[in-house]
Parts: sequence; C-alpha cells; structure tokens
Amino acid sequence: MRIAVDAMGGDFAPAEVVKGALLVAREDAATEIVLLGDEAVVGAALAAQGDPPPNLALRHAPEVIAMGEHPAQAIRKKRNSSLVLAGRMVRSGDADATFSAGNTGAAMAVGSLDIGRVPGVDRPAIAATMPTLRGRALLLDAGANVDCSAENIRQFAILGAVYVEKAWGVAGPRVGLLNIGGEAGKGNDLTKEAYALLDGGVPNFVGNVEGKDIFEHAADVVVCDGFAGNVVLKTSEGTAEFIVALMQREMAADSDLSSARAHVMAVLGRLQDRIDYAEYGGAPLLGINGVSIIGHGRSQARAVASGIRAARAGAASGYVAAIRGAL
Repeated sequence: MRIAVDAMGGDFAPAEVVKGALLVAREDAATEIVLLGDEAVVGAALAAQGDPPPNLALRHAPEVIAMGEHPAQAIRKKRNSSLVLAGRMVRSGDADATFSAGNTGAAMAVGSLDIGRVPGVDRPAIAATMPTLRGRALLLDAGANVDCSAENIRQFAILGAVYVEKAWGVAGPRVGLLNIGGEAGKGNDLTKEAYALLDGGVPNFVGNVEGKDIFEHAADVVVCDGFAGNVVLKTSEGTAEFIVALMQREMAADSDLSSARAHVMAVLGRLQDRIDYAEYGGAPLLGINGVSIIGHGRSQARAVASGIRAARAGAASGYVAAIRGAL
C-alpha cells in the first residue's frame, strides 16, 4: 500500500506533515509513504526527526500551491506542485491514495481534473465525519459545491451510502436529507425536489433530518448542498471548541471543584478526543477515480497521521470500485 502525501500542504507544513507521516511509517512497515515537496525543505524537516524508516521516501516537487491561491489557476500554472504530483501518482497507479492538508479548493480540483471523476458523477463531494451519540455519521457535501441541483444531492446520497457501507462496514446505511423540519413538505425548492428524488429512489431513505438530529444518529448518511453542509460542519467544530474551553475555564475558576478536578478533566479529555477533528484526520473527496483525503488546514502531526490512516483504509476498502458499480 502506497500513500502519496503533499508534504507542503497545511498551516504547519512541512514539519508537522513529516512528523505525522513518520508516525504511520514507523507503526506499519507495510505502508509505504511518499512525501512530495521541496527536497531541501522537506529533507531538513526529515533530518530533524532522525533516520527515516525504509518505507518512507521523498520525491522532489519544486512548486507549492499556497493556501490562498485561486484553485483552478494554481493547478493549471503549477503542474509540478506537490499537490498536483500527488494526484497524478494516484491517477497513474503509482500510489493507492493521497492525503493533503493544503488548499482545499486546489485539492478538489486535482481530484476532479487530474485523478478524474467516476462516470455518472456530476460533482464530487467532500464527506465529513460527524461524531454522534451512537458512533459517527457522514455529512456530504461539506463544502465542495455551494450551489447544487437536486440530482447532485441524489448522487451524494449514493456516494455516501456506498462509502459508509464499504469503508465503515455499516450494512444498509440510512440516508437522511438535511432540512429545517422533519415533515416531507418542509424546506425550499431545492430540498423539496431532492426529497422527491430520494424518496423511493435511494435505498433506506429515512426522510428529512434536522441539524440537531445528526448528533442523535438519525441517519448514517446526511446529504445537503455544500453551503449548508459547510455551515453545519464549521458551526459544530466551533461549538465543540467553545464548550470544551468554557468547561476548562469554569473548572479553573471554581475552587469548590478542586477535589473533583482530576476526574472531571479526565472525562473532559475523553470528550475532547471524541469531537476532535484530529481523530478523523480528514474528509474523503467522493466521486473521483481514486482515494483522496483532504485534511484540515490546521492539521498537526496527530491529525496528519489520522488522515494518512484514513487514506490507507479507504484504499483497502475498495469503495471507489463500489461507487463505479453503483452508478
């Protein structure tokens, strides 16, 4: 299993990307990791971590796509960037999957144009893992397509259901449509039209799902346009961080809780692990002819390692071939 990693992508690249890649390479000799990036810069980051294991290699990529660059223009002009070369490795079969915590728009463009879309998919979607009271749910689209048609949302449902079944091992995953109410007639023109396509057209469709219902695990797959999905995702991340920070502040300020502080902080630590994006590593770009995991721009070593593991697991699951068969 070979994973191509964009070593120059992310707010803390290449140092944290290198550390995360080393974590995975050292824990599993069967996973080959290829870091793509400026040979001198990435090489220095590698040297700072000691001798790399034999299953980790560095390939020179002389160009870098910065976080703020226009995605389409960047991938056209910088064909020798670490992000583009990683995608081309997947397309050629030189790698089984790719991971990047860099420019999200550029990663999506590389997935769609360099790796290529699965026939029958109009628009690939970012699929975000959402922690729930009974495990996890998949939310898509989480930001790739801010404007969608009802047919796009129907395709997202198929992509998500196949992924959850193959990659997560959930038999007959339930599909819900994100909406402002549970009744069939709720929503705007888009959600009403999407509901009509999903109802009877997609297996195990459970109807409309409100935002709060995601965390109660009302569905295994929740579909929506990328604008709504990204708002849900970012609001959830912000709310989780706010609650954890608020609890920590209150614990520090209340002397009456001193005797219970150690126990409460241990519980809080477990809670933080459940909701931390670093646990999940990244989001797959579904609907392309390969496995591409897009990590959070703030990813540090732990999140990078989780993202590489997610890429490895996705490639091993065979979900891309299953999506081809479903469409």
